[in-house]
Amino acid sequence: MKEPSVTSAATTRAVQFESFGGPGALRIREVPVPQAGSGQIRVRVTAAGLNPMDWFMTSDAETAARFGLSLPCGFGTDYAGVVDQVGADVSEFALGDRVFGGALSRAVADHVVVDVAGTIAAGGQAHRTPAGVDDRTAATLAIAGCTAAAALAVVEPGPGDTVLIGGAGGGVGVFAVQLARLAGARVIGTGSATSADALCALGAEPVTYGDGLADRVRALAPDGVTAVMDLHGTDTVRAGRELGVPDERSTTIAGLVDGITPANGANAAPGAIEEIAGLVAAGRLRVPIAASFPVERIRAAVELQAGRHVHGKVVIDL
Repeated sequence: MKEPSVTSAATTRAVQFESFGGPGALRIREVPVPQAGSGQIRVRVTAAGLNPMDWFMTSDAETAARFGLSLPCGFGTDYAGVVDQVGADVSEFALGDRVFGGALSRAVADHVVVDVAGTIAAGGQAHRTPAGVDDRTAATLAIAGCTAAAALAVVEPGPGDTVLIGGAGGGVGVFAVQLARLAGARVIGTGSATSADALCALGAEPVTYGDGLADRVRALAPDGVTAVMDLHGTDTVRAGRELGVPDERSTTIAGLVDGITPANGANAAPGAIEEIAGLVAAGRLRVPIAASFPVERIRAAVELQAGRHVHGKVVIDL
């Protein structure tokens, strides 16, 4: 990754859509360097993490409009970098501070301006990057970490629990598995046959997804499953119902099932992401980086991530 520096240039790079669609619609554009206003900081981005929501939000004009996006539109939400401009009335950050956070659909850019008191969806959000956490790792934390924390808050796993996690090897899954294990729970994680080793490395007992899932889980856990987190769709929570898991101890993040509370990263408890970053810094939570790409290869990176078969996170270097 390139070393960041205070910019004196008039333009900067940003990945943008000029028409909504797949990776082929992405372009690297020269745009005016954004300026931090009152209550804002500007970050020289060094790494941006990809999430399924990034390409889902921009897949077509109707979906984009639901998220308040219009053309020309940026891309990506998770970022990490260094503060290189501080606006008026900001005391929380200083030039040179390492930060990470989220800025909805505008993070894959050399510079991003965020509100110090904002949210990921409104104005952006920044947190201090702990010592010992590199920027690639920090750039994976905001969306997946908050979503995993919100899912755990719904089902509240603890010692004595056996938790079934669907999509355990995905971007949110790598956090959810480890957080559930740190809470003292046994974890069974669904994935493809090729993901077994990766799931074991996270602390989960692997089971293949698909037809017959409930029977395979029964064989692994004859004493039963007590909680379910479905991080891919709805098949895992439906299997959980077959296994007798009560609806109040089940959650989804990418599908809706009547009677089951969905988890949303926007509702994560205050301080949740700082706690996760601290666990990473302490070596208690590991974030596997499946692949990193230079920004010039943004299309290839999005195609890989959108395939939904990556074990870990995909990161863009800027």
